[in-house]
Amino acid sequence: MAIASASPMASQPKNSITRCAASWELLASPKGICGSQLRALPSFNRSRPRCFTVRAIQSEKPTYQVIQPINGDPFIGSLETPVTSSPLIAWYLSNLPAYRTAVSPLLRGVEVGLAHGFLLVGPFVKTGPLRNTEIAGQAGSLAAGGLIVILSIALSMYGIASFNEGEPSTAPALTLTGRKKEPDQLQTAEGWAKFSGGFFFGGISGVIWAYYLLYVLDLPYYVK
Repeated sequence: MAIASASPMASQPKNSITRCAASWELLASPKGICGSQLRALPSFNRSRPRCFTVRAIQSEKPTYQVIQPINGDPFIGSLETPVTSSPLIAWYLSNLPAYRTAVSPLLRGVEVGLAHGFLLVGPFVKTGPLRNTEIAGQAGSLAAGGLIVILSIALSMYGIASFNEGEPSTAPALTLTGRKKEPDQLQTAEGWAKFSGGFFFGGISGVIWAYYLLYVLDLPYYVK
């Protein structure tokens, strides 16, 4: 009876050891996605460090570089993008006063000054310290004219410090495509002096024109 009663108790540790061994075998032999066991390759050596090589796959279709160095020269320091190199943007930039080299620097300064003087009156009228008084228009116009004077003096100081009398233009005589052109006369002492004078005249004229439209003709503008 003692032997019969001992056999079930002795079989419990044995069964537990068998289950542990079976579970360890399952952990030791992982399953793949398809259910088959994963096996090591014959050439696998545990003593060597694991390494692998990454190779770039060449695409079947050639890729087009959207951004590239301008004129194909990376030493210029500029890039060609769909925005900066599009015909529309090139046409717009070439028509700005600063890039119209065929126009006299004096006329270019007048054009830039007219735009600045005309647009500066509104902010000074609506945000100036006398905006809630009856003389808001006069005060704003005078403030805009004062800013034009300050900007004209700053332009003159820049020209005196940057250009010497009698020296040729410092602007390049070649375009980015290699075409020869006449150097811009704005990059000289005489040309910059004309530009500064034209800016002063155009700026004051823009301020006077804006004041005339707003308060002399009394047009129904919002900025009054």
